[in-house]
Amino acid sequence: MTDDTRSRILEVALDLFAAQGYHDTSVREIAERLGLTKTAVLYHFPSKSRIVAALAEPLLADMEAAIDAANRAPAGDEHQKRWAVIEGLLDVWLAHRHLLRLQMRDLALAADGSVFERFRDAAHLAEHIIAGPLADHGDRIRAVQAFAMLSDPVVIFADLPTEMLRPAVLAGVERLLEERSEPQQARRRGRPGAMTPEAVERARRMHASGEHTAAEIARALGVSRATLYRHLNIETQ
Repeated sequence: MTDDTRSRILEVALDLFAAQGYHDTSVREIAERLGLTKTAVLYHFPSKSRIVAALAEPLLADMEAAIDAANRAPAGDEHQKRWAVIEGLLDVWLAHRHLLRLQMRDLALAADGSVFERFRDAAHLAEHIIAGPLADHGDRIRAVQAFAMLSDPVVIFADLPTEMLRPAVLAGVERLLEERSEPQQARRRGRPGAMTPEAVERARRMHASGEHTAAEIARALGVSRATLYRHLNIETQ
Protein backbone atom coordinates (compact mmCIF):
# COMPACT_ATOMS: atom_id res chain seq x y z
CA MET A 1 0.00 0.00 0.00
CA THR A 2 2.93 2.33 0.74
CA ASP A 3 4.31 2.01 -2.79
CA ASP A 4 0.83 2.57 -4.21
CA THR A 5 0.41 5.73 -2.13
CA ARG A 6 3.80 7.05 -3.27
CA SER A 7 2.87 6.42 -6.90
CA ARG A 8 -0.46 8.22 -6.46
CA ILE A 9 1.26 11.19 -4.84
CA LEU A 10 3.72 11.44 -7.72
CA GLU A 11 0.99 11.13 -10.32
CA VAL A 12 -1.19 13.83 -8.77
CA ALA A 13 1.79 16.09 -8.10
CA LEU A 14 2.88 15.89 -11.73
CA ASP A 15 -0.64 16.75 -12.90
CA LEU A 16 -0.85 19.75 -10.57
CA PHE A 17 2.67 20.97 -11.34
CA ALA A 18 1.88 20.78 -15.06
CA ALA A 19 -1.45 22.58 -14.66
CA GLN A 20 -0.47 25.42 -12.34
CA GLY A 21 3.29 25.29 -11.89
CA TYR A 22 5.58 23.87 -9.25
CA HIS A 23 5.86 27.02 -7.18
CA ASP A 24 2.10 27.65 -7.20
CA THR A 25 1.26 24.15 -6.02
CA SER A 26 1.32 23.38 -2.30
CA VAL A 27 1.74 20.07 -0.53
CA ARG A 28 -1.68 20.70 1.01
CA GLU A 29 -3.26 20.86 -2.47
CA ILE A 30 -1.65 17.57 -3.42
CA ALA A 31 -2.93 16.00 -0.22
CA GLU A 32 -6.46 17.32 -0.73
CA ARG A 33 -6.59 16.01 -4.29
CA LEU A 34 -5.69 12.58 -2.92
CA GLY A 35 -7.98 12.69 0.06
CA LEU A 36 -4.99 12.53 2.41
CA THR A 37 -3.67 14.78 5.13
CA LYS A 38 -0.65 16.97 4.50
CA THR A 39 1.16 14.96 7.17
CA ALA A 40 0.49 11.75 5.25
CA VAL A 41 2.06 13.19 2.10
CA LEU A 42 5.07 14.48 4.05
CA TYR A 43 5.52 11.01 5.54
CA HIS A 44 6.39 9.76 2.06
CA PHE A 45 8.11 12.91 0.82
CA PRO A 46 9.51 15.22 3.53
CA SER A 47 9.31 18.25 1.23
CA LYS A 48 7.89 19.34 -2.10
CA SER A 49 11.40 19.34 -3.58
CA ARG A 50 11.70 15.63 -2.73
CA ILE A 51 8.60 15.00 -4.81
CA VAL A 52 10.37 16.66 -7.73
CA ALA A 53 13.47 14.55 -7.05
CA ALA A 54 11.38 11.38 -7.20
CA LEU A 55 9.68 12.52 -10.41
CA ALA A 56 13.07 13.32 -11.96
CA GLU A 57 14.77 10.05 -11.00
CA PRO A 58 13.63 8.02 -14.06
CA LEU A 59 14.64 10.87 -16.39
CA LEU A 60 18.08 11.19 -14.79
CA ALA A 61 18.65 7.44 -14.81
CA ASP A 62 17.69 7.20 -18.49
CA MET A 63 19.88 10.19 -19.32
CA GLU A 64 22.91 8.65 -17.61
CA ALA A 65 22.24 5.30 -19.28
CA ALA A 66 22.14 6.93 -22.73
CA ILE A 67 25.47 8.64 -22.10
CA ASP A 68 27.01 5.42 -20.79
CA ALA A 69 25.80 3.53 -23.86
CA ALA A 70 27.37 6.15 -26.14
CA ASN A 71 30.66 5.85 -24.29
CA ARG A 72 30.72 2.13 -25.04
CA ALA A 73 31.09 2.84 -28.76
CA PRO A 74 34.37 1.52 -30.23
CA ALA A 75 37.42 3.50 -29.14
CA GLY A 76 38.36 6.14 -31.67
CA ASP A 77 34.96 6.25 -33.36
CA GLU A 78 34.00 9.71 -32.14
CA HIS A 79 31.40 10.14 -34.87
CA GLN A 80 29.50 7.08 -33.67
CA LYS A 81 29.76 8.22 -30.05
CA ARG A 82 28.47 11.67 -30.95
CA TRP A 83 25.38 10.39 -32.72
CA ALA A 84 24.76 7.65 -30.15
CA VAL A 85 24.51 10.25 -27.40
CA ILE A 86 22.48 12.65 -29.55
CA GLU A 87 19.90 10.04 -30.54
CA GLY A 88 19.93 8.42 -27.10
CA LEU A 89 19.25 11.70 -25.31
CA LEU A 90 16.55 12.68 -27.78
CA ASP A 91 14.74 9.42 -27.02
CA VAL A 92 15.01 10.21 -23.31
CA TRP A 93 13.54 13.68 -23.81
CA LEU A 94 10.72 12.26 -25.88
CA ALA A 95 9.91 9.70 -23.19
CA HIS A 96 9.89 12.35 -20.45
CA ARG A 97 8.64 15.33 -22.45
CA HIS A 98 5.90 16.35 -20.02
CA LEU A 99 8.26 16.36 -17.06
CA LEU A 100 10.67 18.56 -19.02
CA ARG A 101 7.86 21.05 -19.52
CA LEU A 102 7.97 21.72 -15.78
CA GLN A 103 11.58 22.82 -16.10
CA MET A 104 10.77 25.28 -18.85
CA ARG A 105 7.73 26.63 -17.02
CA ASP A 106 9.32 27.47 -13.67
CA LEU A 107 12.66 25.64 -13.31
CA ALA A 108 11.01 22.97 -11.19
CA LEU A 109 13.86 20.50 -11.60
CA ALA A 110 16.21 22.99 -9.99
CA ALA A 111 14.14 22.96 -6.79
CA ASP A 112 16.21 20.07 -5.48
CA GLY A 113 19.92 20.77 -5.51
CA SER A 114 20.95 17.15 -6.01
CA VAL A 115 18.69 16.85 -9.06
CA PHE A 116 20.11 20.01 -10.59
CA GLU A 117 23.72 18.91 -9.98
CA ARG A 118 23.13 15.46 -11.41
CA PHE A 119 21.43 16.87 -14.51
CA ARG A 120 24.18 19.48 -14.94
CA ASP A 121 26.98 16.91 -14.66
CA ALA A 122 25.32 14.60 -17.18
CA ALA A 123 24.75 17.52 -19.55
CA HIS A 124 28.42 18.51 -19.39
CA LEU A 125 29.49 14.94 -20.16
CA ALA A 126 27.08 14.70 -23.08
CA GLU A 127 28.29 18.03 -24.49
CA HIS A 128 31.89 16.82 -24.22
CA ILE A 129 31.05 13.72 -26.26
CA ILE A 130 29.20 15.78 -28.87
CA ALA A 131 32.10 18.24 -29.18
CA GLY A 132 34.73 15.50 -29.53
CA PRO A 133 38.20 15.13 -28.00
CA LEU A 134 39.88 17.65 -30.33
CA ALA A 135 37.23 20.33 -29.93
CA ASP A 136 38.03 24.01 -30.18
CA HIS A 137 35.87 26.79 -28.74
CA GLY A 138 33.59 26.78 -31.76
CA ASP A 139 33.04 23.03 -31.47
CA ARG A 140 32.25 23.29 -27.78
CA ILE A 141 29.75 26.10 -28.39
CA ARG A 142 28.05 24.06 -31.12
CA ALA A 143 27.90 21.06 -28.78
CA VAL A 144 26.06 23.11 -26.16
CA GLN A 145 23.72 24.41 -28.86
CA ALA A 146 23.10 20.86 -30.08
CA PHE A 147 22.27 19.69 -26.57
CA ALA A 148 19.71 22.49 -26.21
CA MET A 149 18.30 21.72 -29.65
CA LEU A 150 17.44 18.22 -28.47
CA SER A 151 15.27 19.28 -25.56
CA ASP A 152 13.70 22.64 -26.43
CA PRO A 153 11.67 21.50 -29.49
CA VAL A 154 10.48 18.43 -27.58
CA VAL A 155 9.19 20.63 -24.77
CA ILE A 156 7.62 23.25 -27.02
CA PHE A 157 6.04 20.71 -29.37
CA ALA A 158 5.36 18.06 -26.72
CA ASP A 159 1.96 17.24 -28.20
CA LEU A 160 3.32 16.31 -31.63
CA PRO A 161 3.68 12.57 -32.36
CA THR A 162 7.16 11.13 -31.92
CA GLU A 163 7.36 9.94 -35.52
CA MET A 164 7.00 13.56 -36.66
CA LEU A 165 9.09 15.23 -33.99
CA ARG A 166 12.12 12.94 -33.76
CA PRO A 167 13.37 13.15 -37.38
CA ALA A 168 12.80 16.91 -37.50
CA VAL A 169 14.88 17.46 -34.35
CA LEU A 170 17.69 15.22 -35.60
CA ALA A 171 17.76 17.00 -38.95
CA GLY A 172 18.18 20.36 -37.21
CA VAL A 173 21.04 19.11 -35.03
CA GLU A 174 22.72 17.56 -38.04
CA ARG A 175 22.62 20.83 -39.95
CA LEU A 176 24.15 22.66 -37.00
CA LEU A 177 27.01 20.21 -36.55
CA GLU A 178 27.80 19.98 -40.26
CA GLU A 179 27.89 23.74 -40.92
CA ARG A 180 31.67 23.95 -40.58
CA SER A 181 33.77 23.59 -43.69
CA GLU A 182 35.13 20.19 -44.65
CA PRO A 183 38.77 21.29 -44.96
CA GLN A 184 38.63 22.31 -41.28
CA GLN A 185 37.03 19.00 -40.37
CA ALA A 186 39.64 17.06 -42.27
CA ARG A 187 42.55 18.88 -40.62
CA ARG A 188 41.09 18.38 -37.17
CA ARG A 189 40.28 14.71 -37.72
CA GLY A 190 43.53 13.95 -39.50
CA ARG A 191 41.82 12.51 -42.58
CA PRO A 192 40.89 13.86 -46.02
CA GLY A 193 37.47 15.25 -46.76
CA ALA A 194 37.01 12.81 -49.64
CA MET A 195 35.41 9.37 -49.52
CA THR A 196 37.33 6.27 -50.50
CA PRO A 197 36.09 4.27 -53.51
CA GLU A 198 34.89 1.59 -51.08
CA ALA A 199 32.90 4.16 -49.12
CA VAL A 200 31.37 5.54 -52.32
CA GLU A 201 30.33 2.06 -53.38
CA ARG A 202 28.84 1.37 -49.96
CA ALA A 203 26.94 4.66 -50.13
CA ARG A 204 25.58 3.77 -53.57
CA ARG A 205 24.38 0.39 -52.33
CA MET A 206 22.71 1.88 -49.26
CA HIS A 207 21.04 4.57 -51.36
CA ALA A 208 19.88 2.09 -54.00
CA SER A 209 18.28 -0.13 -51.36
CA GLY A 210 15.82 2.63 -50.53
CA GLU A 211 16.10 1.70 -46.84
CA HIS A 212 18.27 4.63 -45.72
CA THR A 213 17.96 8.39 -45.86
CA ALA A 214 20.88 10.54 -46.97
CA ALA A 215 21.39 11.65 -43.36
CA GLU A 216 21.58 8.04 -42.16
CA ILE A 217 24.08 7.12 -44.88
CA ALA A 218 26.24 10.14 -44.12
CA ARG A 219 26.26 9.32 -40.40
CA ALA A 220 27.12 5.68 -41.08
CA LEU A 221 30.10 6.72 -43.21
CA GLY A 222 31.23 9.56 -40.96
CA VAL A 223 30.91 12.28 -43.61
CA SER A 224 28.67 15.28 -44.17
CA ARG A 225 25.72 15.15 -46.51
CA ALA A 226 27.49 17.66 -48.74
CA THR A 227 30.38 15.19 -49.16
CA LEU A 228 27.95 12.35 -49.77
CA TYR A 229 26.03 14.25 -52.44
CA ARG A 230 29.22 15.40 -54.17
CA HIS A 231 30.65 11.92 -54.46
CA LEU A 232 27.42 10.34 -55.56
CA ASN A 233 27.01 13.03 -58.21
CA ILE A 234 30.54 12.39 -59.47
CA GLU A 235 29.81 8.68 -59.54
CA THR A 236 26.65 9.06 -61.60
CA GLN A 237 27.93 11.60 -64.12
